[in-house]
Amino acid sequence: MTVNPGALDPRTFRTVLGQFCTGVTIITTMDAEGPVGFACQSFAALSLDPPLVLFCPTKVSRSWSAIEQSGKFCVNVLAEEQQATCARFGSREPDKFAGIGWQPSPLGSPILDGALAHIDCTVEQVHDGGDHFVVFGRVSSLSELKDERPLLFYRGQYTAIEPDKTVPAPWRDDLEAFLTTTSLDTWL
Repeated sequence: MTVNPGALDPRTFRTVLGQFCTGVTIITTMDAEGPVGFACQSFAALSLDPPLVLFCPTKVSRSWSAIEQSGKFCVNVLAEEQQATCARFGSREPDKFAGIGWQPSPLGSPILDGALAHIDCTVEQVHDGGDHFVVFGRVSSLSELKDERPLLFYRGQYTAIEPDKTVPAPWRDDLEAFLTTTSLDTWL
């Protein structure tokens, strides 16, 4: 069944997009009153040269306002066991950091304890994206790698990787060559 774009039901749109499994991140910064952050699924790598990432906050987000003012943010990639942390940062709780351990990144944004990885950034560009902004961030520093599994979100629920069902990508053995290749088509 194909739906006419002019007649899209928002619930159907959301359900169809829920078929795409995403990682879960917490985007953080500091404002004059302390740490600020929100749960974000709309995060992606953008460029290797220069090193850029992107995320998409809603235009009415108080956390986005703080990030825009500070000009910096930290992406915290959540580990599988951080479901409660994700739920807290996805809520309307006024003090999302209550009971959450963290340390400042090199740029001063909160790195959450237990995060699988973090990516410290400065705001590079902001673009209109309907009811969201599309924010490009220039990567300033990265965390060390951990051997843990990520928290994933699929069809409105948390999920996880089943290690015995994963299949290595064809480029895995030659990661350096893959990372320097300009087109994914070369590998497919």
